Parts: sequence; structure tokens; C-alpha cells
Amino acid sequence: MTKAYRGAKSPWILLLLLVAGGLAGSALTATLAKTLPFLAATGKIGLHPATLDLQFLQVTFGFTLVLSPVTALGLILGYLVWCQVLKG
Repeated sequence: MTKAYRGAKSPWILLLLLVAGGLAGSALTATLAKTLPFLAATGKIGLHPATLDLQFLQVTFGFTLVLSPVTALGLILGYLVWCQVLKG
């Protein structure tokens, strides 16, 4: 009987798995899109860059998430792996 790792409940592990799943899905999309063009369909979600200038400090906020079907599948698989780790 194996015991689950104590740090498995950490949201950092979830973030790491989601990033890994997203990267793997994006790589597969780039590879397979030439032969299966429907996989190249993407949607963009994000916040355009906004800058806060306080004279001594300048901070820029913004992000863009580009989702394709395979990238979304990679994110879902990363989450499912995290759920399985929690079950132990």
C-alpha cells in the first residue's frame, strides 16, 4: 500500500501539472496541426497589458491564454493526474 506524498495537496503541484499539460498539449498541437487542420483552431482569453507607473516603480500587468482542443485536453489531464495523486 502506497501512501500519498504530503505535499501533493499543494496548489503549486497543481500549477506545475497544469503548466506541463498545457505545454505538452501546445507541442502536440504544433506537431499535429499540419496533418489535422481542425486542431489548429484556437481561442484567446486574456487581459491586455496595463501599466502602473509610480515614478519610482513601474509594473505591467497582463496575460493571454491561447487554447486549442489539444491544449485544453492537456490541462484537463494535468488536473486529473493531480486528483489521482490526492486519492493516493
